[in-house]
Amino acid sequence: MKVTDAGRAMLGWALRSGVVSGTHDPLRLTKTIIINFQRGELMTNRVFVYGSLSEGMIHFDKIAEAIQTSEKAWANGAAYQLRVGYPVILNEPGQKIPGYVVELSSHEMLLPMLDTFYGFSVLDPAKSLHLREKVEVVLEKGPTVDCWIYYLNPKKLPPTAQLISDGDWESRIQGPKFTDQLTERQKTYIRRLGAATGREVVPIDLPLYRELMNLELIVDKGRRLALSKFGQEVYRYLGDA
Repeated sequence: MKVTDAGRAMLGWALRSGVVSGTHDPLRLTKTIIINFQRGELMTNRVFVYGSLSEGMIHFDKIAEAIQTSEKAWANGAAYQLRVGYPVILNEPGQKIPGYVVELSSHEMLLPMLDTFYGFSVLDPAKSLHLREKVEVVLEKGPTVDCWIYYLNPKKLPPTAQLISDGDWESRIQGPKFTDQLTERQKTYIRRLGAATGREVVPIDLPLYRELMNLELIVDKGRRLALSKFGQEVYRYLGDA
């Protein structure tokens, strides 16, 4: 499989940021690539993107250099706004969800990395945060095309998520996000705690401890601290330091 410079850049970002399987384990990424290849899932290089991966959003730079074409499109589903401010989509009928169909170079590398970014495992889809499905979407210029889309696993929908009745997440997320309210000190600690592995203890002073506890971002497990479910959500949308 040929890997372009954009693919190498994406791999480098994934390894540096710990996005690869959340375990800093490139071996698992390689295994995912092989499984996708065997299943023929690397034949489609079109992905429907929305929310934080859209142009101008916090995670767009992760795919920007690999985008060959981008076109406005609509997919079927139900859009919800997370407490952190960004949207997720469930595979439910009733709404036309706006987004963009992007064609990616080096998709044989990028698709497994997007799987990891969205918390999707080809080995255990049922326990994944998102589910990757091939769907038909309507392009702004009229025709329909097949592409990949990442739907949130319904079992993972937070109780605080709010349904966007008309599906127009673009209008709902124009205001300040929760992450915009955090200080750099708070963000730095959340990134450190989010990147910690196993039973690693990440030191904290009392004032910061109280701030993050009041914001419901951390939980005290006695000998160590961990991100709360909301804290994990915030960590996903902090972006790079």
